[in-house]
Amino acid sequence: MAERTVMVDTSILIDFYRRTDKNNSLWVKLVRQGYDFAVSTITKYEIYSGATQSQLEFWDTVFQAVKVIPLDETATDKAVDINSILKRKRKQIDIADLFIAATAISNDLAFVTLNRKHFDRIESLKILE
Repeated sequence: MAERTVMVDTSILIDFYRRTDKNNSLWVKLVRQGYDFAVSTITKYEIYSGATQSQLEFWDTVFQAVKVIPLDETATDKAVDINSILKRKRKQIDIADLFIAATAISNDLAFVTLNRKHFDRIESLKILE
């Protein structure tokens, strides 16, 4: 992975898609700052499972431009550890968010999201401001 690669959450991609003026999206701002991008396979799933037929070409283009990182055994083990900690604190999060965060952590990537409420609960996740 490049030193300037960040993992983007589903919320970043949805925000980019929905904006009329894409230049105001956080994703474009990160591009201008020189970042490269990765997403979890879970993010890819979330996007395609919510996409309409008319959106598929747009998303195909997006996913050709970013590295898609699979949920592997290391990330799964990390998700188990994170969930255990959050469960003890009674602050568990959606399993999809858990797997996305674990993928970022296990690949030593900073993470970018518009959904800070859940991801801030994970102390070991490096969230890019």
